[in-house]
Amino acid sequence: MRIDSHHHFWTYSPEEYGWIDDNMKRIRRDFLPADLQSEIEAAGIDGVVSVQARQVVEESQMLLDFADRHDFIRGVVGWVPLIEPDVTESLDRFRQNKKFRGVRHVLQGEPDDRYMLRDDFDRGIGLLKDRNLVYDILIFERHLPQTLQLVDRHPDQVFVLDHIAKPRIQDDMLAPWQSRIVELAHRPNVYCKVSGMVTEADYQNWTVEQLKPYFDTVISAFGPKRVMFGSDWPVCLVACEYKRWADIVRGWIAELSEAEQERVMGGTAIEAYSL
Repeated sequence: MRIDSHHHFWTYSPEEYGWIDDNMKRIRRDFLPADLQSEIEAAGIDGVVSVQARQVVEESQMLLDFADRHDFIRGVVGWVPLIEPDVTESLDRFRQNKKFRGVRHVLQGEPDDRYMLRDDFDRGIGLLKDRNLVYDILIFERHLPQTLQLVDRHPDQVFVLDHIAKPRIQDDMLAPWQSRIVELAHRPNVYCKVSGMVTEADYQNWTVEQLKPYFDTVISAFGPKRVMFGSDWPVCLVACEYKRWADIVRGWIAELSEAEQERVMGGTAIEAYSL
């Protein structure tokens, strides 16, 4: 089973997707299941994990509704108000659907870089393990020190790091991201998505060779058993077509054993999200 562990759906509006700036105008339109289905078929991908793009509970319900109607959507990482005292109500309602597999908050967008260490957020994270839910970590590389603290507070919680923590690829900067990623990978409860890399580089001028050291760092640190392919479609389209990104990752892992390649292209996501 070949799984894309990270993509989004949306019905576009400038108000709800203000982060899509003029440099990203190609994705200022609707992206819905039928659009993705044609992409994954062309790229040889069997199933996907849908990830939240808006921080409203209606987003989680929308993704679950899509998943109920489309078998290729194998899991949903939604949004719930983790800092609210009554968050258990949302968690328990959504997890009645077996495709609700995890939760994400847009930590990279919070003005407070230490938001993830707030007591109320920490309490929310603590509610996930007993519900067999994953937490997806969306950060910039500057948040890695705080992320280490968060993960260490919850050693039995499954975490999935999105977009390899968004290193400064456009500036060809490996440090201090590299050493911090290696440190995070020492935590066995953390998985890592190979996704979102092209959009951390120059959209028009990135090269495969430029990205490769970042991939090599991640595959060495986490190993194939904790690394998973993700497209970040449709965001990736501002810099790279869906199939091209899948082919690039397949090229990078071609030197691995067949079993290790199967982990990166599906097995890791299936394990992490209990798909």
